[in-house]
Amino acid sequence: MFRRKRAPEVEFAEAVYARTAERARGSELFEQFGVPDDLYGRFDALALHAWLTIDRLRLEPDGEALAQAFFDAMFRHLDLTLREIGVQDLGVGRRIKAMAEGLHGRALAYREALAGRGECLAEVLRRNAYGGSPPAGNAPGDAKVAELEAYVRREAHRLRHLAREELSG
Repeated sequence: MFRRKRAPEVEFAEAVYARTAERARGSELFEQFGVPDDLYGRFDALALHAWLTIDRLRLEPDGEALAQAFFDAMFRHLDLTLREIGVQDLGVGRRIKAMAEGLHGRALAYREALAGRGECLAEVLRRNAYGGSPPAGNAPGDAKVAELEAYVRREAHRLRHLAREELSG
């Protein structure tokens, strides 16, 4: 069987996605900042890191193509993951669409808050990074949210100052 050679930006984006997913699974998010360690919390952690990475990729001269290749790699992985956990074929597309919409909404809110427009970042994180709407008894405390906010600001700064080749490794 013949395979077409993949475009360099696709390979790069897949490597960047793998690195981003690894950071999103970091134990500090769940242990230190209190993001729920369940399916929803893990998606929220991935969405948070994906947004940071997509915004960083867009700073490159070919940033829109890289951001799209990253998004495609992420959703290929999520599709495969849903299938592996037993979601039926007919439900995968619906769930992927909901995830894409969730990522888009979170990214817009995070981007605006980090830029100082609209809601403060702490409130956007409280609403979006903790598994949707946690039960009242499981809502994150102000200290946890403040720690997560500081982490997000550090990550945005770190990514902004990384050279392109450092994004994938």
